[in-house]
Amino acid sequence: MKNEYGVTLDSNGYAASILTNIGQCAYCGRMDRALQRHEAFHGAYRKKSKELGCWLLLCNVCHDELHHKDAEIDRDIKEYMQRKAMQHYGWSVDDFRQRFGKNYLEEEDE
Repeated sequence: MKNEYGVTLDSNGYAASILTNIGQCAYCGRMDRALQRHEAFHGAYRKKSKELGCWLLLCNVCHDELHHKDAEIDRDIKEYMQRKAMQHYGWSVDDFRQRFGKNYLEEEDE
C-alpha cells in the first residue's frame, strides 16, 4: 500500500517519518533506545499522520508527560510537525488545514 505521494507504507500503515532524529527524542533530544512512536496529529487525523509520515519518536518521559495532558508539549509538537510537513510536501497553510483540519502556527492563526 502507498500514500498519496507514492510512499510505501509498512504493515501497520506507517510511511517513514518526515523527521530525521532517529535515536533521540524529538522533543527533548534525549538519546534513548526505548523511544516510542507518536502520531503528531491524533484522533480523527491519526491515520493521515501515519500515512504522511507525520509521526515522531519520543522518550518515555516526554511521551508520558504528553499523554498526561501536557498541552504545551502537544502544542509544540503539532506546531513543529506542521512546519516540517509544509516544508517537506511544499504545502501552504491552507493545504495543511485541508488535510489536518486546523492551523497550529501561532503567527498564522486567525
